[in-house]
Amino acid sequence: MDNLEQMGGMQDGFERLWTPHRLAYIEQLQQPHESECPFCEAPGRSDEDGLIVRRGETAFVLLNLFPYNAGHLLVCPYRHVDTYDKATQEEAAEIALLTQQAMRTIEQTAGCHGFNIGMNQGQVAGAGIAGHLHQHVVPRWRNDSNFFPIIAQTKAMPRLLGEVRETIASNWNTTA
Repeated sequence: MDNLEQMGGMQDGFERLWTPHRLAYIEQLQQPHESECPFCEAPGRSDEDGLIVRRGETAFVLLNLFPYNAGHLLVCPYRHVDTYDKATQEEAAEIALLTQQAMRTIEQTAGCHGFNIGMNQGQVAGAGIAGHLHQHVVPRWRNDSNFFPIIAQTKAMPRLLGEVRETIASNWNTTA
């Protein structure tokens, strides 16, 4: 009899990945002060220094400094607002448009097979920067997962951020 049966549990079809090393991050509630918001600071820098690939009227797109995969983008409003329901209609529309353009651009330049797109709203939901709304656009390729993140707490990134930023920015696809 295995541990699950001994504890009266039933199989649910899910594998469990235990990550106790992330507990320190969760417990310490690591959030920058509003005056140090990286998404507010980025637009005031050059595109290269801010990792910005596209600037719109109410929102912009930049590379994630800690990407899940190469080309992991964040779509942010310029205005410091924490949740999607507080975005204006113009901001929400431009975030949607820039997300579509980001998908087309990454698919065209990197040949990805799919995307993870989403927003973590609030610190309890896992937002790394909970005070400033941002949408993740994460390109995915077949078989893009490996044992490095689990065994060695390491992500293998095949290209430098500057190279990725230049490729995406110079090939931005605005077609519908």
